[in-house]
Amino acid sequence: MPNLEMVGRKSLVLLSGGAYPELADEIAAQIGVTVTPTTRRQFANGELFIRPNDSVRGTDAFVIQSHTTPINDWVMESLILVDALKRASAKRITVVAPFYPYSRQDKKHRGREPISARLIADLFKTAGADRLMAVDLHTAQIQGFFDGPVDHLFALPLLAEYVGEKYGGEDLAVVSPDTGRVRTAEQWADALGGRDLAFVHKTRSIDSANEVVANRVVGEVAGRCCLLIDDMIDTAGSITKAADLLFAEGATDVVIAATHGIFSGTATDRLKNSRISEVIVTNTLPIQPEQQFDKLTVLSIAPLLGKAIREVFEDGSVTSLFAGRS
Repeated sequence: MPNLEMVGRKSLVLLSGGAYPELADEIAAQIGVTVTPTTRRQFANGELFIRPNDSVRGTDAFVIQSHTTPINDWVMESLILVDALKRASAKRITVVAPFYPYSRQDKKHRGREPISARLIADLFKTAGADRLMAVDLHTAQIQGFFDGPVDHLFALPLLAEYVGEKYGGEDLAVVSPDTGRVRTAEQWADALGGRDLAFVHKTRSIDSANEVVANRVVGEVAGRCCLLIDDMIDTAGSITKAADLLFAEGATDVVIAATHGIFSGTATDRLKNSRISEVIVTNTLPIQPEQQFDKLTVLSIAPLLGKAIREVFEDGSVTSLFAGRS
């Protein structure tokens, strides 16, 4: 069936940007609908055009877009699609951004720096979005940037279930890659039955992106299998350096679990050629054939997003999906 209807109330439609239509199809299958077709094209000067092919008047519309490379094109396409839905009289528009774009620019480190994560939220609101949905925001404060409801979903239960089943019998230590992720590491430790914690103390250059200046391990990791957790893997420079430190401190094995596999530049080669035994991510972003490698495991985020979309559509509780976790 083309959409999901609540008798006498409203109908649900899913629309997909062009970045990762396979994920949208997977989410649609979870809900039991089909993705509303769109017409998209690009003008000679690079301008984008996208239009829903079917009427969306009075619908509860969900726009699914994975903001991958080239990220600016996909952000712009999302904004244009939201604008089209608003002008076509959709009743409510929810932007489903599994990976929230520009999330690392959430505060000013020095004068004259932008807060681009706030700008993205403002752009979505101006385009006509009523609600945002994202998975594992880089920082929780981004929820406050959008003037409307924000559904912040967590991949931890999905990832922890896999890790627990495969590595539950190991002498496992949960390791945060920096001090900012210690709280998340504590939640991981609890989810895995009360594991010990460690963290990597690192200093980043404020002049160069993706560059770690110095780091050291705080906590007992010798003789243990270490689970390095993070929200994203971009160039893999930081995470592989952290793994090297753990091995230098006597770790017997290192496994990585992260929500977003960006895998920019030489990330795949760094991970493939490292001593890390497994890299576990979700499919919030598309993993291209050239980015795949034997150590990589990709878990589907579609069931979580499908459940959350249905809860929003039925005016239920998205929080209930996480047993009250905030």
